[in-house]
Amino acid sequence: MIVHFEPASEEGIASVVRSAAAERVTLAIVGGGTRAGLGNPVRTDRTLSTRRLSGIVSYNPAEMTMSALAGTPLAEVEAALRAKGQMLSFEPMDHRPIFATSGEPTIGGVFAANVSGPRRYVAGAARDSLLGVRFVNGAGELIKAGGRVMKNVTGLDLVKLMAGSYGTLGILTEVTFKVQPVPPAAATVVVSGLNDAEAAAAMAETMAQPVEASGAAHLPESVRGRFLNGALPDGAATVLRLEGLADSVDLRAEKLTTALSRFGSVSRLDAEATRLLWAEIRDVKSYADGTRRALWRVSVAPSSGHQLVAALRLQTGVDAFYDWQGGLVWLRMEADAEAELVRRYVGALGGGHASLVRAGDNVRASVPAFEPQAPAVVQLTERIRARFDPARIFNPGRMAANK
Repeated sequence: MIVHFEPASEEGIASVVRSAAAERVTLAIVGGGTRAGLGNPVRTDRTLSTRRLSGIVSYNPAEMTMSALAGTPLAEVEAALRAKGQMLSFEPMDHRPIFATSGEPTIGGVFAANVSGPRRYVAGAARDSLLGVRFVNGAGELIKAGGRVMKNVTGLDLVKLMAGSYGTLGILTEVTFKVQPVPPAAATVVVSGLNDAEAAAAMAETMAQPVEASGAAHLPESVRGRFLNGALPDGAATVLRLEGLADSVDLRAEKLTTALSRFGSVSRLDAEATRLLWAEIRDVKSYADGTRRALWRVSVAPSSGHQLVAALRLQTGVDAFYDWQGGLVWLRMEADAEAELVRRYVGALGGGHASLVRAGDNVRASVPAFEPQAPAVVQLTERIRARFDPARIFNPGRMAANK
């Protein structure tokens, strides 16, 4: 029987960790439990949740920084920011739709998994907004790193190291991060009817224009109808988001429409449709189908995404759409996970990262969920883990590879 702990203080968390280390039993670290199913399944002896360690510690809208306990619901953080016209610029994805999980995403879980959305390619990942952390290591010691201002560091950057570590190095108890103003206006330019290669060219053209697109995605015809309740124009949709002052958005949309008209029919979505569409892209709504069909998250060079999908389609059944100007490919396999095939093609196209986000239990038990690392990287990772978690009690089966 697995024993479940929900301490309400840092010392309570440290006490549970010290006991686990002394007894050499493993701990599964969870926040809101919304990413259950991510990683390779490994039996653990005990579960430790941070959900009772909740609350906003400090918020300074003028300095655009916030500190919050790790178990604070993401919704609570975003509501406080929204009341002051601010936001998390990296747009953290909500994993509940694709995993069919419940619970509430937590701010600690967001940074522990380095969760980022469509704005990541211009605003950076979650780790780029993280200023400071407090965490409990595998010896049950409380560690503090960073602060409330961004500064240069030398040597080992503990703040960045903890972001994306999936609870394998320590248990986050408090995070301090920077926030950004909410853009006052937004619109989406839609180019209809392009195939994947044409869409890649159109997105590259957008990046070359002085329009500062904060989102660039391509929704092939196979998925287009699953977004905005099918209200997008007919044909595959290449969507480009513009944000800023209203007059600036209008001017840039006109420039972009002119530049992209040679590719196909161009239309425009208003602010509300833009908000809804990019939330659905962020949360991968097209594959929130209640199944456990294998779902891959592949990060490659933007010019290589459509080539990867084309190569895979010659060998197996696959559905896909593209974010980050084509550099992030969401692949849903129609039958087998085809891990060797996916990773071989990623390597042949210059390298990248292929993470198996969702799959059935048998597949997850046999396929490495995260991109296998080079031997030198594995050795370095093991040395770091040995320093932070010498007894290897934290989150067995989860290794950080979130890019």
